Amino acid sequence: MKRREFISLLGGAAAWPLAARAQQPAMPVIGFLSPLSPDGYSERLRGFRQGLKDIGYVEGENVAIEYRWAENQFDRLPALAAELVRRQVAVIATMSNVVALAVKATTTTIPIVFIKRTS
Repeated sequence: MKRREFISLLGGAAAWPLAARAQQPAMPVIGFLSPLSPDGYSERLRGFRQGLKDIGYVEGENVAIEYRWAENQFDRLPALAAELVRRQVAVIATMSNVVALAVKATTTTIPIVFIKRTS
Protein backbone atom coordinates (compact mmCIF):
# COMPACT_ATOMS: atom_id res chain seq x y z
CA MET A 1 0.00 0.00 0.00
CA LYS A 2 1.34 3.38 -0.94
CA ARG A 3 1.70 6.13 1.59
CA ARG A 4 -1.01 8.33 0.03
CA GLU A 5 -3.49 5.45 -0.09
CA PHE A 6 -2.78 4.67 3.57
CA ILE A 7 -3.27 8.31 4.61
CA SER A 8 -6.53 8.48 2.64
CA LEU A 9 -7.75 5.27 4.25
CA LEU A 10 -6.79 6.52 7.71
CA GLY A 11 -8.53 9.86 7.12
CA GLY A 12 -11.70 8.07 6.00
CA ALA A 13 -11.63 5.78 9.04
CA ALA A 14 -11.32 8.77 11.35
CA ALA A 15 -14.57 10.16 9.93
CA TRP A 16 -16.55 6.94 10.60
CA PRO A 17 -17.36 7.76 14.24
CA LEU A 18 -18.55 11.23 13.18
CA ALA A 19 -20.78 9.77 10.48
CA ALA A 20 -22.19 7.19 12.90
CA ARG A 21 -22.87 9.88 15.50
CA ALA A 22 -24.58 12.09 12.90
CA GLN A 23 -26.99 9.29 12.04
CA GLN A 24 -28.26 8.89 15.60
CA PRO A 25 -31.78 10.22 16.10
CA ALA A 26 -32.04 13.67 17.63
CA MET A 27 -32.94 13.97 21.29
CA PRO A 28 -36.66 14.73 21.68
CA VAL A 29 -37.47 18.18 23.03
CA ILE A 30 -40.33 19.04 25.36
CA GLY A 31 -41.51 22.63 25.47
CA PHE A 32 -42.60 23.84 28.91
CA LEU A 33 -44.59 27.07 28.88
CA SER A 34 -45.80 28.94 31.95
CA PRO A 35 -47.59 32.26 32.34
CA LEU A 36 -45.73 32.83 35.61
CA SER A 37 -42.08 33.10 36.61
CA PRO A 38 -39.84 30.19 37.64
CA ASP A 39 -39.97 31.42 41.26
CA GLY A 40 -42.11 29.05 43.25
CA TYR A 41 -42.15 26.37 40.55
CA SER A 42 -39.19 24.34 41.80
CA GLU A 43 -41.30 21.71 43.58
CA ARG A 44 -43.68 21.31 40.63
CA LEU A 45 -40.79 21.09 38.17
CA ARG A 46 -39.14 18.48 40.36
CA GLY A 47 -42.37 16.45 40.18
CA PHE A 48 -42.57 16.98 36.41
CA ARG A 49 -39.00 15.75 35.93
CA GLN A 50 -39.60 12.80 38.28
CA GLY A 51 -42.68 11.82 36.30
CA LEU A 52 -40.64 11.89 33.12
CA LYS A 53 -37.91 9.87 34.80
CA ASP A 54 -40.47 7.30 35.96
CA ILE A 55 -41.31 6.59 32.31
CA GLY A 56 -37.69 6.54 31.18
CA TYR A 57 -36.93 10.15 30.20
CA VAL A 58 -34.11 11.97 31.97
CA GLU A 59 -33.52 15.63 31.19
CA GLY A 60 -30.15 16.10 29.52
CA GLU A 61 -29.66 12.38 28.89
CA ASN A 62 -32.41 11.31 26.51
CA VAL A 63 -34.77 14.29 26.47
CA ALA A 64 -34.30 18.07 26.43
CA ILE A 65 -36.70 20.58 27.94
CA GLU A 66 -37.05 24.11 26.61
CA TYR A 67 -38.53 26.38 29.28
CA ARG A 68 -40.42 29.59 28.51
CA TRP A 69 -41.74 31.86 31.26
CA ALA A 70 -44.16 34.75 30.61
CA GLU A 71 -43.30 36.37 33.97
CA ASN A 72 -46.98 37.27 34.59
CA GLN A 73 -47.16 39.07 31.24
CA PHE A 74 -49.96 37.10 29.65
CA ASP A 75 -49.70 39.05 26.39
CA ARG A 76 -46.29 37.35 25.85
CA LEU A 77 -47.84 33.86 25.73
CA PRO A 78 -48.52 33.77 21.96
CA ALA A 79 -44.94 34.83 21.13
CA LEU A 80 -43.47 32.31 23.59
CA ALA A 81 -45.70 29.57 22.18
CA ALA A 82 -44.58 30.52 18.67
CA GLU A 83 -40.93 30.21 19.78
CA LEU A 84 -41.56 26.65 20.91
CA VAL A 85 -43.36 25.85 17.66
CA ARG A 86 -40.42 27.22 15.65
CA ARG A 87 -38.11 25.12 17.82
CA GLN A 88 -40.18 22.12 16.66
CA VAL A 89 -40.65 20.65 20.11
CA ALA A 90 -42.29 17.22 20.26
CA VAL A 91 -44.88 18.30 22.82
CA ILE A 92 -45.74 21.41 24.83
CA ALA A 93 -46.47 21.00 28.54
CA THR A 94 -48.19 23.57 30.70
CA MET A 95 -49.95 23.90 34.03
CA SER A 96 -52.32 26.59 32.82
CA ASN A 97 -55.46 26.47 30.71
CA VAL A 98 -54.67 30.03 29.56
CA VAL A 99 -51.38 28.76 28.09
CA ALA A 100 -53.10 25.75 26.53
CA LEU A 101 -55.43 28.12 24.68
CA ALA A 102 -52.53 30.32 23.51
CA VAL A 103 -50.65 27.26 22.24
CA LYS A 104 -53.77 25.87 20.56
CA ALA A 105 -54.06 29.13 18.62
CA THR A 106 -50.41 28.79 17.52
CA THR A 107 -50.25 25.16 16.37
CA THR A 108 -52.54 22.31 15.43
CA THR A 109 -49.77 19.76 14.98
CA ILE A 110 -47.84 19.78 18.27
CA PRO A 111 -49.58 17.98 21.14
CA ILE A 112 -50.39 20.04 24.22
CA VAL A 113 -50.17 18.36 27.61
CA PHE A 114 -51.97 20.03 30.47
CA ILE A 115 -50.38 19.13 33.79
CA LYS A 116 -52.96 19.03 36.55
CA ARG A 117 -51.93 20.22 39.99
CA THR A 118 -52.67 17.65 42.64
CA SER A 119 -52.37 19.82 45.72
